[in-house]
Parts: sequence; C-alpha cells; structure tokens
Amino acid sequence: MKKINNSVLALALFVGFANANAQEKKTLTLDEAVQLGIQNSKNLKIDAAKIEEATADLLEAKNRQLPELKVSGSYMYLPNKPNVNIKLPGVSAEGGSSPEVHQVLYGSANLSVPIYSGGRIKYGIQSAKYLVEASKLTTENDKTAIAYNVAQAYNNLFKANQSIKVLEENLTASQKRDETFLKLENNGVIARNDRLKANLQTSNIELQLLEARNNYNIANINMDLLLGLPETTEIEVDQNYIEEGEDVKPVDFYVNAAKENRKDLQALDKQRQAAALGTKAAKAENLPSIAFTGGYVAADIPKFLTIYNAVNVGVGISYNLSNIWKENSAYKQSKAREMQLAATNELLNDNIKLDVNREYQNTDYSKKRIAVFEKSAEQANENYRITKNKYDNGLATMTELLDADAAQIEANVGVINAKADAALAYRKLLQTTGTLTIK
Repeated sequence: MKKINNSVLALALFVGFANANAQEKKTLTLDEAVQLGIQNSKNLKIDAAKIEEATADLLEAKNRQLPELKVSGSYMYLPNKPNVNIKLPGVSAEGGSSPEVHQVLYGSANLSVPIYSGGRIKYGIQSAKYLVEASKLTTENDKTAIAYNVAQAYNNLFKANQSIKVLEENLTASQKRDETFLKLENNGVIARNDRLKANLQTSNIELQLLEARNNYNIANINMDLLLGLPETTEIEVDQNYIEEGEDVKPVDFYVNAAKENRKDLQALDKQRQAAALGTKAAKAENLPSIAFTGGYVAADIPKFLTIYNAVNVGVGISYNLSNIWKENSAYKQSKAREMQLAATNELLNDNIKLDVNREYQNTDYSKKRIAVFEKSAEQANENYRITKNKYDNGLATMTELLDADAAQIEANVGVINAKADAALAYRKLLQTTGTLTIK
C-alpha cells in the first residue's frame, strides 16, 4: 500500500512539473507582433516620461505670464515693554506714559501682473511648445525603429522554424533510406561501407536539426522579451508576410520620402526652432521688465496703532544694471547651441541619404537573390532525381547520392531564407524613409 501511495505521489509530482513547464502556444501575425512590441516597449515608456517632462516645462513657461499673488501675515509677541517715541509733529510722548505694546499683528497681499519682459515669456512659451513637439516626434521615430526590430526578430524566428521543417522532412527521408540500405546490405546488394556513409549523412542531418532547434529556442525567447510575453510562450509565425514586398521604385523616390517623413529629422527641426527662440529670450535678458503692481496692508498693534484698507496700486520697473558691463553668457551659449544643431542637421541629412541608398541596394540585391536561389533549388532537386536514378541503376556512387541530397537540402532552405530576407530588407528600406506603417 505504501509503495502504491509513493507511486501515485511521484506521478502527481511529475504531472505537476510537466504542466508548470508546458509552453503556451500563441499564433501572431507580423502586424500583431509589432503592436505588442510597441505596447510593451520599455524605450517608449521612457519616451512617454520625456514627453511628460517637456509638457511640464511648457506649463512652467505659461505660468510666467500669469499674475503673481502673494499673501503673508505674522504675529509677534513682545515680552518686555518697548520704548515708544512718536516723532509725528504735534505729538509727543514726553512727560506722559507711553502705551504698553506686547503684540503686533501684520498682514499683506501683493499682486504683480507682467506687462513687458522684453519677449522672454513669449519666446519661452513658444520654445517649450517646439520641444514638446520634438519629444513626440522622437517617440514616433522610436516606434518605427521598434517596429523594424520586432520584424527582424519575427523574421529570424520564421527562418529558424522553416529550417526545422525542412530538416525534419529530410531526416525522415534519410532514416527511411537507412532502413532500405540496411535491408540491401543484409541481402548482399550493397557494401557495408555504403550503408555507413548513408548513416553518417543521417547523423549530420540530426546535428543540423539540433542546431536549428537551438536557434529557434533562442529566437523565440528573444521575441517573448520584445513583446512582453512570458518566456515560456511559444510563438507560431504567419509566413504570409514574406509576400508583402512591393515593386521597388527609383531610389530618388525613397530619398525624397525620407526628407518628408523622417521623424528624427522633423524632431531636429523643432529643436532648432526652439533653440532660435532661446537665443531671442537670452538676448531679451538685457531689457527691462515692467509689471502692474498692487497691494493691501493691514496691521494691528493693540492700544497703539491700527491700519486697515491700506490699498496701493502702481507700475513697477526692474532692470539689472550689471548687464551694462557683464557679457551675456546665456546668449552666447544659445548661439553655440544653434550652431551645433545646424551641423547635426547637415550630418543627419547626409546619413539619411547614405542609409536610404544602402537599404535600396540591399532590397534590390535581396529580390535578385530569390530568383537565383529558386533556380539553384530547381537544379538541385533535378540533380538529386537524376543522381538517385543513376544510383538505383548502379551508375552513381553512394557519395554522389549523398552530396546531391545535401545540396538539395541547402538549396531548398536557401529559397525560404531568401524570401524572408527580401521581405525584411523592404521593411528596412521603409524604416529609413520614415514610411514604415504601424497598423
């Protein structure tokens, strides 16, 4: 009875362990994978925080144009009797007793409304708006980069999966061939050495299959991390994406598209506009500031003085006289910033031209590779068929047959990989032009 209970417990533990380690399968199209990647991207979460920060800076800039209202009050207790000597004409405390003052209450309210600040407030608001737009454009550019990274990982997973399928088919055929050759050897039709050569070919296919499965597992874990899925999720890809490529237009079309659609270029343009306004704001530091002012004062000194309804209004002006002899360092820093951004803009335009031309050539090369691999696969398949017929009729050696089989496997895998690489190359071209759509 105890042995039975132990067996049941062991079986239950085994089933529980198997269920805990079972992989959940999830079928995803490429577009669905891209959406998941964008939703769970940690880089985009950082970008969202940067947008919030830029928006807060804009709010701070807008607040500078609003009125400032400050209220203050105080209460003071005087433990000793102070000496009070009133100096008002016709009023004298000499010869008489001065009032006993033991506490003082004081309150005031001050209002300041900016009228003129040399443009510092206006330029600050406009500059902050441009920086918010630049942050949003940077996020859009990062989304495009993430979309391509997900597509690249998806492509690697697809290629690894296809390699496994092809190798499994060939391993099954090779194992059946081994069984046939073993029977032929036992009947004295072929030499043992020929049968061993066939067995070696099977072992090589098994090794290739092990490597392909290892590559697939690594690619699958990479996809899980990119998409924010549990690492035990097995992703099944949809191979229809390899037919997505369209007819490639002339390279000038893509260069012009990049100039119009690249979000990083647009973000840099917003930064340059913000820097130009920053220079104007820095220059305005040398100008005076004018504000409307108003205030209210109330005080109560028991047995001595009471003040209510002391309202004052006026206009205040402030000017830092040290600007006369001090260099405006903020202005020089802002001009230097403008120069840096201008040089960065030129460099980015050159890099965009290089990127677009490079990916255009890669796309064209990838499409041409498909035709070459398809032709190679046809030749390899036909070569294997002919070599098999020759071998069956004693006109070809076992080595020739195995070489033809290996060439056939390599050529068929090459066709699949070439189509997948061409689809990915086209997406890379769209990314460099800023036109990679995210559905």
